[in-house]
Amino acid sequence: MKRAAAFILTTALILGSGAARVLAQDHTFEAVPMFENCGDGSYDKAVKDGITLGIAPNPVYSNIDPQTKQAQGLDVEINKAVLDWLQVKKIDYTVMPFSDLIPALLSKRIDVIATNIHYTPARVKVVSFTGPAWWYGPAIIVRTGNPTGIKSFESLKGQTVGAMVGTAADEYLQHVGATVSPFRNNPENFVALAEGRVQLVMDDDVKFLAYKKANPDAPIEMVANVKVPTELIFKYGYGYARYAVRKEDCSLRAAYTQGLAEIRGNETVSDILMKYGLSNRNLFYFPTN
Repeated sequence: MKRAAAFILTTALILGSGAARVLAQDHTFEAVPMFENCGDGSYDKAVKDGITLGIAPNPVYSNIDPQTKQAQGLDVEINKAVLDWLQVKKIDYTVMPFSDLIPALLSKRIDVIATNIHYTPARVKVVSFTGPAWWYGPAIIVRTGNPTGIKSFESLKGQTVGAMVGTAADEYLQHVGATVSPFRNNPENFVALAEGRVQLVMDDDVKFLAYKKANPDAPIEMVANVKVPTELIFKYGYGYARYAVRKEDCSLRAAYTQGLAEIRGNETVSDILMKYGLSNRNLFYFPTN
């Protein structure tokens, strides 16, 4: 009898999980936005007048489709889902190099940095970050065969390494004493490595994987089985991908943060990640299968 009862309970749980998964595909929300008493008008202004998102031309994350002229990419879709939940109807996009996003935010040319941006010691002094959106890691990229023999992030000290200007990789490399060979737009850094103009590149693993998928014959590879230093994850910008707003726009930041939690909670983010070839392992820093 106990076994039969256990079987019935297990079956009910499985069926219940399946039913929940079906409902989740409709992306139904439990909550509605509630930010009317946050003390500033930034969220109300976004609902009333619309919002301008600043994005960098970073394929996978964000770019403008050359055919349709529409914004597209993983971060574009996440931000759109957040703003749908926030009931912000009018969305404009301004495209610029990643290194120009913070100055554009501070000068009020944009309202949100919508290409994912990570929490770093330098950035937190000038902008405010939303809650977590998703997670990915850093990579060391070399020419095929790793002729430089680099096997750790610590060994980048004293090396000349290609990195995108203003990124977490740029800040970390300067911190460890590497010489940064600067790039302003992807995939210029990967092309330069493939052509031998630089010998090392530090960038996001997902960007490299997307480039390699599109260019399988490129003679570059990611150094495998490299332990990521704790400070690189928790201090120098390779923790969670987030978005950024001005420090004074508290209600907009609070709204965005709850919006991100809601679309992570109802599997919207999961579906977007899978659309771009990622998985639920990219939802959390300590993922489970």
